Amino acid sequence: MNRKLILSGALAGALALSACANMSDTERRTGTGAAIGGIAAGAITGEWGWAAAGAAAGAASGYLYDRKQKEEEAKQKAAYERGLKDGQKK
Repeated sequence: MNRKLILSGALAGALALSACANMSDTERRTGTGAAIGGIAAGAITGEWGWAAAGAAAGAASGYLYDRKQKEEEAKQKAAYERGLKDGQKK
């Protein structure tokens, strides 16, 4: 049972990640978090209910990670633009 769960989770994750070419960063990070969370929880517990809960937690974590990354990118871009303007003034 546990071996089948791990194998099917890995297959589902591989299929989900193979379709990432046309996805935005947010969709890719959320999907990756869901796949990893589902596989990890399913492998640890061996039950589908916990795998679904792990997928939900992973998706939320992936989304929050994406938001944090975008905030950091926005800060870096703003700092770059400020530096560029300061350099042009001199």
